[in-house]
Amino acid sequence: MRQLLEVLGFVALLQGVLGLLHEFTHWRVGLLHRLGFLDGYGVYASVTLIVLAFALFAVAESRRSG
Repeated sequence: MRQLLEVLGFVALLQGVLGLLHEFTHWRVGLLHRLGFLDGYGVYASVTLIVLAFALFAVAESRRSG
């Protein structure tokens, strides 16, 4: 379970950073720019993903391994 939380946290962190990179440089990276309902809210969604990633990392750290 701990490894799953860490992987999900890493994916969320990666997509959040790539979303911010897309918003500020207009490079076509990440998955957030492909979601139509997030038009105009890309920065907020990216920051939310980064915060979610740190929350997942904190939960994974608090879990016992095994």
